[in-house]
Amino acid sequence: MLPSATTLTLDGLLISHCTVAMIAAGHILLTKRDTSAAIGWIGTVLVVPFFGVCLYLFFGINRVHRLARKLVQARNPQESGADPVVRWSRGDTGSFRLLSRMVGRITGRPLLGGNQLDILIDGDNAYPVMLEAIRQAESSIMLSSYIFRYDRIGKIFVSALIEAHRRGVAVRVLLDGIGAGYFLCPAARALQEAGVPCERFLHSVLPWRMPFINLRNHRKILVTDGATGFLGGLNIGDENCGATDIAKRVGDMHFRVRGPVVRQLAEAFAWDWSFTCGEELAGRTWFPPLTEEGTELLRVVTAGPDTDLEKIEYTALQAITLARHSVRLMTPYFLPGTRLQSELALAALRGVQVEIIVPRQSNHRIMDWACRADIHPMLDAGCRVWLSGPPFNHAKLMVVDREWAFVGSSNFDTRSLRLNFEINVESYQAGFAEKIDDFICSHRCGRLTHHDLDERILPVKLRDAAMRLFSPYL
Repeated sequence: MLPSATTLTLDGLLISHCTVAMIAAGHILLTKRDTSAAIGWIGTVLVVPFFGVCLYLFFGINRVHRLARKLVQARNPQESGADPVVRWSRGDTGSFRLLSRMVGRITGRPLLGGNQLDILIDGDNAYPVMLEAIRQAESSIMLSSYIFRYDRIGKIFVSALIEAHRRGVAVRVLLDGIGAGYFLCPAARALQEAGVPCERFLHSVLPWRMPFINLRNHRKILVTDGATGFLGGLNIGDENCGATDIAKRVGDMHFRVRGPVVRQLAEAFAWDWSFTCGEELAGRTWFPPLTEEGTELLRVVTAGPDTDLEKIEYTALQAITLARHSVRLMTPYFLPGTRLQSELALAALRGVQVEIIVPRQSNHRIMDWACRADIHPMLDAGCRVWLSGPPFNHAKLMVVDREWAFVGSSNFDTRSLRLNFEINVESYQAGFAEKIDDFICSHRCGRLTHHDLDERILPVKLRDAAMRLFSPYL
């Protein structure tokens, strides 16, 4: 009996699936270092016909290395060793000298003295200072933001940037290709229509040219006249202002920095800008002579796929290792992976007071569910986990022994630590660290305990555990 057309079709589909799946499995074996991830992806492409391979193509392939090598080529020439910034380079830092030495080696940036670092809490305090800096700018403005809404506050920023451009200031605006709106970005359109150079980081309507999950620019940078800089967790949008309904309000912390370390901040922006559009930002317009503004010892730490891979995570790991009394961190999303979890647990077991502050309810419920399923090892080791809010606080802060602080754009989740482009600053000034530590402590509203986790009903436990499996992609 001759085989039917249906049988031949099914056989052809089976052969096609096996062929494509085996090719994908070979790619997984050659490229995935994490054994668990490799096994999971191989199972997906083999068990789920065709769709599993599609999932791997869009979410599993690391397109980072090729693109990151382009970023290396785009580094700004101001980063050369002949830069006069070495005048403010500082060594030693007491009990954290080993940390300072290690961070200097992995970042290639010196620890700089002569800086001033100011805390700006929430948009109500930060936005007016940022806008004033834009309005007072005389030569240049660099602005990078993950989210830039075209709402009330967004329109004020757009107007200030357009006004600066019209009075002859060199303005460059870089917005993330997804965070600022993938299909529509009214803020970028308004700036471009007014002639302001505004680019979208890794944005393309062609999927093969834009990884939808990987490679997001999560940095928040503002530098005016190469002398005053801002960084932190604050995006641009009305939700960061106090007039917003408390259920929708987002608390945050931003920082104004002045002094030699602003050069490192500007270089990070120039690097991203050059990669995005090919324009090199150089010369006194963007990098004027440096001046001393205070006594803070600061250093910028950037992280991103490949070139700066996991440097923020390595910095945090080394700081926790050196902790003698306390480690406190505050983050909107806590899914740090096994290395940071293990280091925090070991610190708690050796008698260090470890406190982790997370929102009672964040703006991404899936992250909350995954966190609840992932937090047990912290509690088992004696770490204290506190719930904050409302309102939801978006600040990303870490303090060790009330002497060293680490603040910026990076969350304590796998995406921020290993995939996003992030920027933090480390401070070795005890006075600043104490202020951040006190701020973290003020948000301890209620303890998360073993009892709370055990009281979850079975469907909720299953839901949370399922979400935890997707933690690298959340």
